[in-house]
Amino acid sequence: MDTTCTHCETPDPTGSALCIPCTTRLVDQLQQLPPLYEALAAHLAPSMATGQGRGSKGGPAPLPVNEHVLGLRAPGGMADVVSDWLKAVHRDRRMRTPRLAGDALTRLHTAIAGLLAHMPWIVSGWPAAGDLAQEIGELHRSATSVVDPDPRPRGRRIGHCPAAHTDGTLCGAVLTLQPGETVVSCTWCSASYPPALWAGLKQLIDADTCSSSSAA
Repeated sequence: MDTTCTHCETPDPTGSALCIPCTTRLVDQLQQLPPLYEALAAHLAPSMATGQGRGSKGGPAPLPVNEHVLGLRAPGGMADVVSDWLKAVHRDRRMRTPRLAGDALTRLHTAIAGLLAHMPWIVSGWPAAGDLAQEIGELHRSATSVVDPDPRPRGRRIGHCPAAHTDGTLCGAVLTLQPGETVVSCTWCSASYPPALWAGLKQLIDADTCSSSSAA
């Protein structure tokens, strides 16, 4: 039975709480959190662009640390957020609360290993799977924006890919027109839509959206 991914709201023929692309992205982002956490340490000092000492008009001196980075590494930050998600999984599976000891990085590693071990259950239908993917994605973006900022402009979201698989199911992956490109390409099924097909593409996307809404 087709369902809708609880994160990206793409139709998913597997009946899972998360579609395959969102699951893959979640796993990748979880695995990248520990090295991002370590890399954030080099960014704890505030930017020199904020000035040094008091300004000429008597303004306050900048804080000795970068508040945004400190928030990701301090109690209540990255390690505790991921740990809380593992505890939520254990609670909903009626398992004993996991023991997460050691420093923040050690607890982060332990919590991520636990979530990855439970991933088949999470993806299969956990109601909070979409919220998990959302919060881990936000953590990942927040850390990446400091460690490896990307100045490139974002692409424009077009809609869900209407291409049909051989079994008749629709692809449904999110289509994005990247800056500087003139062809909309699906990164999931590799379908391409040049400008000459855009009018028809919009009609198909609108029709699929209406069908999904009616089915709901």
